[in-house]
Amino acid sequence: MFGMAETPATDGAAPRVTLFSRRDCHLCDTARRAVRAVCEPDGVAWAEVDIDTDPGLQDRYGELVPVVTVDGVQVGYWRIDPERIRSALH
Repeated sequence: MFGMAETPATDGAAPRVTLFSRRDCHLCDTARRAVRAVCEPDGVAWAEVDIDTDPGLQDRYGELVPVVTVDGVQVGYWRIDPERIRSALH
């Protein structure tokens, strides 16, 4: 699945983890699996944003995708390490 994948927070808060990606990106597919593996078992809210839908995001992330942020802080790009996501969540 691609696009605005999301596991919503149960309390209505913004997602803690955001995956910035783009279509037809094999690294993004791998990053999506990593984010799901870390977030979904513990019910951590996450969202995926296609940077190509927003010129500002294209300018900011450009060729760095995939990029993962936790609570608004970038924790990885290109090759996403699930352990870095876990560490940032704790």
